[in-house]
Amino acid sequence: MTSRLDAIFKGRTVLCDGAMGTSLYARGVFINRCYDELNLSQPELVRSVHEDYLHAGAEIIETNTFGANSLRLQRYGLADRVAEINEAGVRLAREAVRQFAEKQAATAFVAGSVGPLGVHLEPLGKTGLDEAREAFAGQIRALAAGGLGVGADLLIIETMPALNEAEQAVLAARMAAPDLPVAVMVTVDEDGNCLDGASAETAATRIGSWGVDALGCNCSVGPATVLTAIERMAAATNLPLMAMPNAGMPRSVEGRNIYLCSPEYMASFARKFIRAGVQYVGGCCGTTPQHIKAMKSALRAVGAQAASHGGGAKDAIVTETPPAPLQERSRIGRLIHEGEFVTMVEIVPPRGVDCAKELRGAQELAGVGVHAINVPDSPRASARMSAQSLCIQIQQKTGIETVLHYTCRDRNVLSIQSDLLGASSIGLRNILCLTGDPPKLGNYPDATAVYDVDAIGLVNIVHRLNHGLDIGGNPIGASTGFTIAVAANPGVPDIDHEIRRFAWKVEGGAEYAITQPVFDLRILEVFLKRIEGFRIPVVAGIWPLTSLRNAEFMKNDLRVSVPDEILIRMAGASTPELARAEGIRIAQEMLAAARTMVQGAQVSAPFGRYSAAVEVLSAVLPGQPDANARPTQPAKPSQEAGVGQL
Repeated sequence: MTSRLDAIFKGRTVLCDGAMGTSLYARGVFINRCYDELNLSQPELVRSVHEDYLHAGAEIIETNTFGANSLRLQRYGLADRVAEINEAGVRLAREAVRQFAEKQAATAFVAGSVGPLGVHLEPLGKTGLDEAREAFAGQIRALAAGGLGVGADLLIIETMPALNEAEQAVLAARMAAPDLPVAVMVTVDEDGNCLDGASAETAATRIGSWGVDALGCNCSVGPATVLTAIERMAAATNLPLMAMPNAGMPRSVEGRNIYLCSPEYMASFARKFIRAGVQYVGGCCGTTPQHIKAMKSALRAVGAQAASHGGGAKDAIVTETPPAPLQERSRIGRLIHEGEFVTMVEIVPPRGVDCAKELRGAQELAGVGVHAINVPDSPRASARMSAQSLCIQIQQKTGIETVLHYTCRDRNVLSIQSDLLGASSIGLRNILCLTGDPPKLGNYPDATAVYDVDAIGLVNIVHRLNHGLDIGGNPIGASTGFTIAVAANPGVPDIDHEIRRFAWKVEGGAEYAITQPVFDLRILEVFLKRIEGFRIPVVAGIWPLTSLRNAEFMKNDLRVSVPDEILIRMAGASTPELARAEGIRIAQEMLAAARTMVQGAQVSAPFGRYSAAVEVLSAVLPGQPDANARPTQPAKPSQEAGVGQL
């Protein structure tokens, strides 16, 4: 069967919105209110929810009409206002879409939301099938007509607890709005079965026989259960699949029902839904615009195009152009592939247009055998020369290879792809994928942050470009051929969260990692143990401290784990020169201790003291005397300040 939705969406993956009721509740609407009636009494409130979801990336928004049938409205004395409430619901959604299109030059669609009647049908209840069908038809007629003479683009019959009720809703739709595409979603229990006992397979088979355009599962007890039900449905139907789970089970917190699934957790399941063949992804109770934004990033990152017969992203691989082997892409790629110990030094771009000092530093480092220069991308959200510009100047004028730090803070997915294609075309071969510091940390705290994707999504984008595909799965010709690095922070307080994100980065295509500065070997050991199941080569970040204040900044501002004994050692240095010398000794000790555990070291050069970085690396650089065997000479003082970023 050909789905009429294909005429609208061409078989591609589509992101729907999240919960309307959750957002209204968060805006202070009491739970005992008739939320559908807000279309009439508080239209701006409802429209604002639609706008939030559109800006989060939703391409389909549902009308605020989930309970706007005569049987539910009767409880509030509103049974005679079915048409008025539903038409207003369509009008508000349509206005939000139109305004969004005018401002963003983007298209979105309005789905008329049709929820269950809230009563048992015969033979379990006293409501007849014909009564149910007429109640649904009254609502659907109004959704199809719309308040502006333009009705909904499609109907979503959702959260159906029983197949006999779902069937009456579909029959009503065929009677009241025969030209509208119809999607049907059931809700399931913890075992993945409909609430009337029908299995997911039975539900898919029966719903498919009614001539609908898509089917699936929503609400329920959370994304894991919905995924299980969807996988079972996929085996029984060729129709497009739709998944919109709750953000987990609600928990009562200080008298409020709170859904505890994080946006990242929901985003991880968005990827799993796509792999299971789902074409329409969204959220139900507990999901917010933040959840939808995270899901949008996940969908963009994997470039999913799940089609009605299980194609999409899998089909796109046919036209890919795989990159060269890692060892052929860059010097860093070859060193990592061959298991050699990699040495890198960070050079921060200048705040102005003159990069002569940075180029001299790169030349000095190349001369002593450092393998590559890391160039941060506006660290601490500061306005500096572009990292890409400095990288290409370093490579062209000194011959040493660079690793471009690339952040998502300032770029949407269009500029990300443009930048990366340009970087590849001018000979940059190594990318470190970062989310980026928020603008509030820098000199321009009111600057707009973009964050279309985070570091995980960026890894997926680079990986796809490396296979000759853009994020939509369209061929771009030759592979970009980057080596893909990611950051890791072994000392972050929420290490479980860090490990999950690291695993997703590896899953997305990361080929090696660079850590935040290491001052506590025990934490590094624990981190390496935790990632054994998805280990990639790890380059340890090494930072030669310059003062006690610098150490305290690392610990308190950057959330880097700095043990008390390190602070005590830095506090014991009586002069700035002795403090810098002590910082170099500590860095040398960290490098010596970590050397057998990792595949390389990335040394920062605080305040542009490149000679200090050479001293730290002396034990692993060719032709350099081992600084651990002689007293460390204090570095010359400098007035320049800067902090590198991983």
